[in-house]
Amino acid sequence: MRKLIPAFALILFLSGPAFGAPAHTALVTEIVDGDTVIIDPPFQDGDKIRLVGIQAPKLPLGRKNYPTWPLAQESKDALAEMILGKHVTLNFTGSRRDRYGRWLAHLQRVDGAETLWVQGAMLRKGMARVYSFPDNRGRVDEMLALERAARQERLGIWALDYYAIRNPDTAVLDKMLGTFQIIEGRIVDVADVKGTVYLNFGQDWKTDFTVSLDRKAMNLFKDFPSRPQDWTGRAVRVRGWLSNRNGPMIRASHPEQIELLPR
Repeated sequence: MRKLIPAFALILFLSGPAFGAPAHTALVTEIVDGDTVIIDPPFQDGDKIRLVGIQAPKLPLGRKNYPTWPLAQESKDALAEMILGKHVTLNFTGSRRDRYGRWLAHLQRVDGAETLWVQGAMLRKGMARVYSFPDNRGRVDEMLALERAARQERLGIWALDYYAIRNPDTAVLDKMLGTFQIIEGRIVDVADVKGTVYLNFGQDWKTDFTVSLDRKAMNLFKDFPSRPQDWTGRAVRVRGWLSNRNGPMIRASHPEQIELLPR
């Protein structure tokens, strides 16, 4: 089970030596949205940096008919207040670049001898939520703790129903297909079908909410305290994009998408 981190320790995640030697130091010249910035000088051949590990409310950014998520502008403004016109260091904890050519980095603001972990600060303000990938899992436990603290205080996005944690109600989730959601519920049954593990949250696997873990995902659970196959009856919090396969489903690709809740 993942350990809860005391509130007094959260501030330690926002500063102090947590990374190795930075790969690059640059000035933030533009804020694209709450999790993307432009730097100068560029790192190698790219100047666009995606703040890895978090997802801020989205702006359309030229996409036709794309809705503005609630608090998207406020999130962008919060990031601008934090680092626009300031120097930051780029630190990598996993895959370095995404399919759009953006560098995937943790940022630390440099203020003399003091530093600020930007991802951690955005999460603690409630201006983003944790959004990790199987090839970029560094510091996710710390980020989840900071997100949890902001949610408990209903800061930023956590005061809005748009970002609320859902229960595994099929009637509700069916209307949210194609969106990123955080869902809490109790696993009713676990099935292993040809190496893919299904965590079923209802009696009818053909219609109820399910989390699937394929062979590649299951390989990442080797160092996990317990096996997903043993989670029948456990309460969990899972995050990911909702799709439709025999009812609403989240395909989890790595352990950090699933938090085991106290029994």
